[in-house]
Amino acid sequence: MPLLTVAAIFFVLWWTVLFIVLPLGYRSQAEDGEITLGTIESAPARFRGGRVLLLTTVISVVLYGGYYLLSSYFGVGVANIPNIVPSFD
Repeated sequence: MPLLTVAAIFFVLWWTVLFIVLPLGYRSQAEDGEITLGTIESAPARFRGGRVLLLTTVISVVLYGGYYLLSSYFGVGVANIPNIVPSFD
């Protein structure tokens, strides 16, 4: 598989996983009871960006590894996805 294809697939997968991981462990300032002056109540109390990036990367590597295993060793690819849209030929 070409390196650019690997990078593109991993990039899309990483961004998708980021939006899944981002709300995990989220606590708002209103939930903590300490609202910082000049912010809204729903702002995060403690944003742990490093933890989010690390967790996103680890999950993405595991998912990409599964995709690579399925596509390279078992021959499962996009062509194996059933077509649910009727053909009007």
